[in-house]
This record gives sequence, C-alpha cells and structure tokens, in this order.
Amino acid sequence: QVQLVESGGGSVQAGGSLRLSCAVFGISSRHNHMSWFRQAPGKEREFVAVIGADGYSTRYADSVKGRFTISRSNAGNTMYLQMNSLEPGDTAVYYCAADFGVGAPTESSSDYDLWGPGTQVTVSS
Repeated sequence: QVQLVESGGGSVQAGGSLRLSCAVFGISSRHNHMSWFRQAPGKEREFVAVIGADGYSTRYADSVKGRFTISRSNAGNTMYLQMNSLEPGDTAVYYCAADFGVGAPTESSSDYDLWGPGTQVTVSS
C-alpha cells in the first residue's frame, strides 16, 4: 500500500528543536517533489518547505527560512524536516506530501497527490 507516515512530533519549549521524519511506503519517492505543510487550529493549511526530485533543490516559507531545513535520504524513502529555534507560532499539525506530477516543485497543496496523516508539534513559551 502506498502511503506516507510522519513521525517525530512532540512538545518543546520555545527555542528548542525537533526533527520530523516522513517515511514513504509502497513506492520510491526519489523522483518526486516532496513537501512539508502545516495547519494550526482555525487556520488554513500552509506551505512550509519543498525539496525537489533532484534531492537538493529546496524552497522555504519566509516564516521558517533560516530555522528549518528540509532533506531526504539518498534512497528517497525518507524525508526530514529539522526544526530549530522553534516559536509558539510553529505550533501545528505537520503533514508531508508527495507530488507525482512532472512540473516544477510547487507550494500549492492542491498539486500534491499523496499525504500523510500528520504529526502534532506544540511549542510553548
């Protein structure tokens, strides 16, 4: 069964760090763009970061630039999000997503074909 599964979420104090993982099952994702999105209570799902199928092209939301780093394993079956200097505003459910299309990496959630169930990140002040 093709699926994405996130892990690594939790509760931390402001200034702390977490590393999220996204495991890919049933397919090889090394040729797909993959992203992290997040959704806070009462807010729309928003783009966080994308890594291209080439494995090194990355782009970040302005709100996380310089604090978060997206990466993927060489085999393409795991994606990561290293989150440093966490702020209360980072509190959300974090989702990984895979884009099976052939276009450029995108920040639009509607372009993504497969989603994980999400992992909760809570940052306290």
